[in-house]
Amino acid sequence: MQPRLQPPAQQLLTMSGRGLGHGMRPLGAMGERKPGPWGDPSGTGMDQRPGPWGLASTSRLPPRIARGEEAEEEERAQDPRIQNWEKAELEVVLKVHEDSSPKTPYGGLSTNFPLRSSLLQTQEEEEEEEDTSEQGSQPVGAYETYSEGDSDSDLEREEPRGPYDLTGRSQYLAACKAYGAVPISYFLHHMHDPELTLMHRGLGPQGARALASALMSNTSILKLNLSDNWLNEEGAEAIAGMLKENCFITDLDLSDNKLGAKGAKALCAALKENTSVRWLRMSGSDLGTQAAKDIADALMVNTKVELLDLSHNLLDEEAGEKLGPALAENVGIKELNLSWNHLRGTGTVIFTRGIGANIFLKVLDLSYNGFGDQGAAAMGEALKVNSVLEDLNISNNRISLPGALRFSSGLRENRTLRILSMGRNPMRSEGCLGLLRAVQMNPDSGLEVLDFSDIHLNKDFDDLACSMKEGFPRLCIRHGSPTA
Repeated sequence: MQPRLQPPAQQLLTMSGRGLGHGMRPLGAMGERKPGPWGDPSGTGMDQRPGPWGLASTSRLPPRIARGEEAEEEERAQDPRIQNWEKAELEVVLKVHEDSSPKTPYGGLSTNFPLRSSLLQTQEEEEEEEDTSEQGSQPVGAYETYSEGDSDSDLEREEPRGPYDLTGRSQYLAACKAYGAVPISYFLHHMHDPELTLMHRGLGPQGARALASALMSNTSILKLNLSDNWLNEEGAEAIAGMLKENCFITDLDLSDNKLGAKGAKALCAALKENTSVRWLRMSGSDLGTQAAKDIADALMVNTKVELLDLSHNLLDEEAGEKLGPALAENVGIKELNLSWNHLRGTGTVIFTRGIGANIFLKVLDLSYNGFGDQGAAAMGEALKVNSVLEDLNISNNRISLPGALRFSSGLRENRTLRILSMGRNPMRSEGCLGLLRAVQMNPDSGLEVLDFSDIHLNKDFDDLACSMKEGFPRLCIRHGSPTA
């Protein structure tokens, strides 16, 4: 029996059986049955096992078995699914033989996996590559940057994660969600800046709580301005809790926030523990007598605050009695602003005694308090013993001629005062003349600016001022209307 000749394509598939795996029958060789591994090597009536090159062997099977195989092969040839697979396998085999160089480090090695499985795996890999390419070139975890013009309601699309968030961004966004507050876009953009100004933002108590949670871990912001944000007492308590944890903020402005007695108490308790705040402003915060007691207690302990602004509050006579002894003991404060309050009567006397005992305070603003003549006389006595104060403002304090003359006794002995503002007081030209004569009698006086704004001065004062120019060349006298 002569072996049948195979078509070129089928012969190619048979010759390339090496790359299709051991024991796999080439689908293109329809006329021959590939012998199994148990063929008779003698060749005497049984199948021969193919060699390593996949050469076709002769078959001497009985005619009945051969006719059954032919029928089976005809059914397989008519099946369109088998035809599609055979066509795909043929194309792959031809492509492999055309390409002489392998595309991968292991492309030249044979594989025992069936060709159909390889085709399915290749198709899945191509689909995965297409899905990856559709995602774009933006790296995973990156987030978009925002311009300064973004509204405050904008949320960051992606927030940095990790245990070392030194800005507090993640805490802030989580707290805003918890407290129902709208995140401040400007804060998110300037968390790394040393100075953060959030004036007139309407934060409210909830916004203050969210902000405080972020500032507990922030290490960049040194100067924080939260003035006019309606923080109220609850917001002040949140900021106070933050100050107990944050040791980087040195300048804090909480002006015009209606902190009240409860908020002031919380802040003063924080000042007893905080050692980083140097400048604290609580102007216009509805601070009264109870707040003055808490502030006095804090000043007895805290020695780090150098500037304290308590202007535009409700500090009265009793408040002066509480603050005076605390100032006498404090060894840190250098600038104090108590303007636009209600310090008067006996409270001013006790307060000025503390000023006389203080040896660190350099700038003191007591304007618009109504000291009166009694307070002016007490301040004159304090200037006799104080050797540190350089700038004193007691403008608009209802000081008349008797009070001005008693105050002038302190100018005869004081050597450190450089700037004295006493404008808008009803002491007339005679009171100003008495003060100028006291300066003339003190050759060691350090006065450089003498402000008598909104007080009309007569010719006698002008003559004395002209005669003093030679002995006090640095002295500048301001009088009359500030616009003149």
